[in-house]
Amino acid sequence: MLKDIYLGLKLSVSYFSILPIRFKESDDLTKSDILKFMLLFFPFVGAVLGYLTIFAFGVLESLHWYGALIAAVLYMWLYGFLHTEAVIDVADAIYASHSSKDAYEIIKEPTVGAMGVLWGVSLLIVKIASIVYLFLTKKYLFLVVVAISSRVGLLVLFRVLEFRSKFLESLKASFDRKIFWFATALYTLILYNIAGLQAVILLLFMVLISFFVAKYIIYRLGFANGDVMGTTLEFAEVIGLTGVILCL
Repeated sequence: MLKDIYLGLKLSVSYFSILPIRFKESDDLTKSDILKFMLLFFPFVGAVLGYLTIFAFGVLESLHWYGALIAAVLYMWLYGFLHTEAVIDVADAIYASHSSKDAYEIIKEPTVGAMGVLWGVSLLIVKIASIVYLFLTKKYLFLVVVAISSRVGLLVLFRVLEFRSKFLESLKASFDRKIFWFATALYTLILYNIAGLQAVILLLFMVLISFFVAKYIIYRLGFANGDVMGTTLEFAEVIGLTGVILCL
């Protein structure tokens, strides 16, 4: 069990970030228990990336807005712009579907269209600006709150959505009800300890946002896959960051 937990943690960090992780050839990463713990640690990976970003800004704080800008870009660089790429693919698929093209085929193409790039860059600019504003107004910890909450939102989606992806369906099958409720309770407690009741309210808000964003995208595309999940996370984070800026 401990080995499965350890491998699940390593797999989560490896899959959802660019932090260097190595595995042995003998490690069986397809085991259900390992996949279960991979999802369990997904919000934890978000917290790690958030704290690394805050640490980077602490080092660069003397540079003021320039240091905040570098740190904000670092946050997305740490997860390899994985979810930003998903936004581009989903936007391309949605606009292609207007011409009666197969959205699933479009989303799998290695090339990208102009509308996808515009959506991806626009969201990237807003997200970077939001993180810079948080740093300059000393609201660092809410980056961690948003990073955890957006990923908890995806855990909820894993429980309620059907996926057009064998890998995501295997993840869903491994993520049983007990581990889901344990993860929800654990991260709610962690968020409360980070920023109190405000963090818990933000979590609930972002879970709802994630649900409605995912449902809208699925309505437009007709299916859910990894790109839909990544796009949902990006929109949830941008909306969550904007909510923090406007309300806190």
